[in-house]
Amino acid sequence: MRAQSTNAGARLNKKTVVHATSGILALLIILAFWISTASVEIVGDAGSIVALKRTIPWGLLLLVPALVTTGLTGTSLARGASGSIVRAKTLRMRAAAGIGILVLAPSALYLGLTAEPDQLVGSFYAVQAVELCAGATNIVLLSLNTRDGFRLSGRFKSRKS
Repeated sequence: MRAQSTNAGARLNKKTVVHATSGILALLIILAFWISTASVEIVGDAGSIVALKRTIPWGLLLLVPALVTTGLTGTSLARGASGSIVRAKTLRMRAAAGIGILVLAPSALYLGLTAEPDQLVGSFYAVQAVELCAGATNIVLLSLNTRDGFRLSGRFKSRKS
């Protein structure tokens, strides 16, 4: 009987590690997209902007599997769990997924396909502004989920005011 509970604990631990690793990887990729976009707009030239906007869609090939893995393992880990932290994480993840699917991925693809040095005009910058706002929102949502994940795992204790 004891061996079974040890194996179950090992499986849960592996799942938790995969969840945390894929979630942190996804957050770091999104941060890299956001910081590089803001930086190149501030100090880069048109060629740098175009190069970055054409590169970011390729980064989706790493980001999307990280997000899917995070979502699937998170759903599995939350199965049967209750509490305000689990509910908050679930709601934030749904919001982040919606923003990613409806705003961020289409924006990245549009900007990557339309980026031309002599075509960086109002519509390009309007989409990029929306992308930066949506990306910042997702960074906050995923950061809060990371914090709460650490709390659930016992890594961080909740502060009592």
